[in-house]
Amino acid sequence: MAERKSDFTLTRLDDLFTTQAQREEERLSKIRDIPLELIDDFPDHPFKVRDDEDMQQLVESIKERGVITPATVRQKEDGRYELVSGHRRKRASELAGFETLRCEVVDLNRDEATILMVESNFQRSQILPSEKAFAYKMRLDAMKRQGFRSDLTSAPVGQKFSVEQIAENSADSKTQIQRYVRLTNLVPELLEFVDEGRIKMRPAVELSYLDEDCQRDVVDEIDMNDATPSHDQTIRMRKFFDEGKLTTEAIQAIMSEEKPNQKEKIVLRGDRVRQLIPKNIPISQTEDFVCKALEHYNKYLRQRADRDSR
Repeated sequence: MAERKSDFTLTRLDDLFTTQAQREEERLSKIRDIPLELIDDFPDHPFKVRDDEDMQQLVESIKERGVITPATVRQKEDGRYELVSGHRRKRASELAGFETLRCEVVDLNRDEATILMVESNFQRSQILPSEKAFAYKMRLDAMKRQGFRSDLTSAPVGQKFSVEQIAENSADSKTQIQRYVRLTNLVPELLEFVDEGRIKMRPAVELSYLDEDCQRDVVDEIDMNDATPSHDQTIRMRKFFDEGKLTTEAIQAIMSEEKPNQKEKIVLRGDRVRQLIPKNIPISQTEDFVCKALEHYNKYLRQRADRDSR
C-alpha cells in the first residue's frame, strides 16, 4: 500500500542533505570573538543588568574560565552588532577587563530577534514585574507585526491569539500576561512601587487606566500619606476617571481614607533587604529570617545596655 503523506513529517532540507557534524561545524563557523566596542545593546532592552553580588560572581567566573556560553548577536547594516542575548555576559566581560565577547552571529530580523531576546531572558531566576511587563509587550508587538492576532474578537479556526500562544509556554496565564502588559501604561514612580511590592498587581492594573496627570496625583498622595491605595480604592478611582469626575480633590479624598491594613505599616525595600540575606535562604523565608535577625539584635542591645548600667 502506498504510504500516505500524512504518515510522515517533512524534514528540513539541511537535515536531509547534511550530517550532524556538518551542521555543528556550520554553527561553529558563526561563533567569533567580537570587540565589545562594536556590540550595541538591544534597543529598549527591558531586563535590568545590575552590578550586584551575582554579577560579581559572573565576573570572577569569566576571569577564570572565559565566556562558556556564547552571547547571541545579529549584524546590523552599518557593520556593527546588536546584542540579542547575553547582556549580563557583556557587562561582566567589561568589568573583567576583556576587550572582546564570544558571540554566535545569527541571521534574524528585528521581530525575530525581539522574540528570541525575550525568551532567553525569561530563563532568569528573578524577574521584576516591570521587566516582565515590557518584555511581554515587546514580544506581543513583534508577533503582531508577524501576523498573529492580538485582539479579543473571535479568531479563524486554527489561528491563535499571540497572547494565548505565549501563555502556552509560560508560567503566566493569558489573563496574567494581559495584566503585565497593562503595567507598561504606569508612570515610572508607580511602576517602581509595583517592583518593590508596595502596590499589588490588581490595584496597579486599575491605576494603569488613569491618565498621566491623575497617576502623578496618586504618586503625590502616596508620598504624603506613606500609604498605597487598596484595590477597592483604585477601582473607584478608575470609575470616577471613566466618568470624567476624577479630580485632584477626589484622589485626595479617596487616599485619605483610613485603611486598617496600612496603619503604621513598615515598608522595607526588597533589594536592600535581600542583599543582607544569605543566598541559600529562599525568598519565601525572608520574613522569618528578618524577624529572627531582629530578635538577636534586640538581645544584643539589651545585653549591651545591661553592661553599660553596671
